[in-house]
Amino acid sequence: MIFGTTQPESPNNQWRRQLDQFVKVHQLELAALAWGLWLENGDTQGTIGIDLQPQPRFVYCPKEAIEKLNESVENRLQEVLGIIEHYQPEVEVVMVAIGKEQIKLIHYEPQPAPPECFAEVGKDVDSLLNMLEQGLSEELQG
Repeated sequence: MIFGTTQPESPNNQWRRQLDQFVKVHQLELAALAWGLWLENGDTQGTIGIDLQPQPRFVYCPKEAIEKLNESVENRLQEVLGIIEHYQPEVEVVMVAIGKEQIKLIHYEPQPAPPECFAEVGKDVDSLLNMLEQGLSEELQG
């Protein structure tokens, strides 16, 4: 990485920048969604994922699937697995985005914390899912 210079962006990596922008704008709503899904399912379904192909949709990534992927990429996802293993839903947001045969970790500590985000946003999980999936579709087309 060279600091201070802009490197050309390949079309295969453009989704990463678009996703970063979406997360930055929608931190509160994503934290609310993460907390709402945690209240519904705990960690029984796995880690929240965002499948970007063919249309963005929220899915669950079972821990076993992420571990298997880690093995197939020569353990290059060890840090991701560590973050998932030590996930604290009342404090942070952890999601795995899947796009263009790549993954990207979304990990941040929102202010306020996820439970307060959920209360502040005041929407149910289904409404949040619909709103965020629609917004992400628009961002990626955009």
